[in-house]
Amino acid sequence: MTSVRTALIVGAGIGGLSAGIALRQAGWRIRIFERAASLRELGFGLLVAPNAFAALHQLGVADVVLARAFAPTHGEVRRMDGTVIKRVRFPPPEALGGPTVVALRQALHLALIEAVGLDAVTLCGEAQGFTMAGERVGLHLASGEVAEGDLLVGADGGGSVIRRTIHPSEPPPRSSGIVAVRGAVHGALHHLGDLSFIYYLGPGVEAFLVRASDTGIYWALSLACKLVPPDMSDPAELLAYMSPRFDATFRAVTSATDEVRYDKLIDRDPIPFWGIGVVTLLGDAAHPLLPHTGQGAAQAIVDAVALRQALTNDDHVERALRVYERERRQKTATLLKQGRRTARIMGSTSPILNYMRELAIQTIPVQPLFKVFASINRRAGTDSDR
Repeated sequence: MTSVRTALIVGAGIGGLSAGIALRQAGWRIRIFERAASLRELGFGLLVAPNAFAALHQLGVADVVLARAFAPTHGEVRRMDGTVIKRVRFPPPEALGGPTVVALRQALHLALIEAVGLDAVTLCGEAQGFTMAGERVGLHLASGEVAEGDLLVGADGGGSVIRRTIHPSEPPPRSSGIVAVRGAVHGALHHLGDLSFIYYLGPGVEAFLVRASDTGIYWALSLACKLVPPDMSDPAELLAYMSPRFDATFRAVTSATDEVRYDKLIDRDPIPFWGIGVVTLLGDAAHPLLPHTGQGAAQAIVDAVALRQALTNDDHVERALRVYERERRQKTATLLKQGRRTARIMGSTSPILNYMRELAIQTIPVQPLFKVFASINRRAGTDSDR
């Protein structure tokens, strides 16, 4: 009788938990190591696009997430002063290739935790590196413990220790030239009226308010670094500096928010290989994407499903991991390029480019843009989704 194999997963974020569910479905015993002392998802909201929703369905948590999220129906694109540029209505799910919802990250994270089970997660389990011996891998923890397994998945985010162990000479992350302030608030839906979302544009500035649950709004403000006063990195201070340029709706929602977060938006160039031996990467550890793709969390979930499929198709772990990596590397590299192009356009302070952007939004019908969105989602999913 074949013994149950053990998968070691570093990181209990969306990618790590998704990998845990997927590998357990494939018959693996899972151990997830989280360096934090508590399970708390950083960030505030995310788009669950059709490809992510299809992957969540395969993980068995799609219905739970859908019940805790919100499907946008219609909204407005505005200038920062509130002038309406265009009114937008979302097409039905069948036109997009499946449901598209906005969720608070905590809601998705909780659904994944419930599916994995707390007993699978080791808190204060800070990884420091790994060593391999034949077809076994040892994960070295800060506590001095060495956890042994048959597979190691680095799902430990953009600053991945596992990635750094595989690629010790990799240069630092690449700056996009954009910073962001983000938050979520409950009890402020009345400020949106009957709208699901409001999207704001200005030279070098982009922001949105979007309903993300029965009671919650997720919002974000991003702007070119050149617009930020030197040494201003406190999110509340930056929000106070920019808010007077926005309309009353944006000011009302953001001022009602207790907790806000500041980030310099970064990504990394694609690496030539994700793994060695029985070690691989997943999610932001493998392919950190700019939020302009709307695919950061989605791709981590899709990675998990693709990893499960590869290991189900081939009992030879090392060979299966290379198949998984080949399938995912090109798709995520394409999204990386797309995100960079979008960020360059959205972060431009050029008045001419801003005028051209507004003109395009006013004149281009919405339906072709949604067709592009659906096409991107099909290409960014797993092969089994097609």
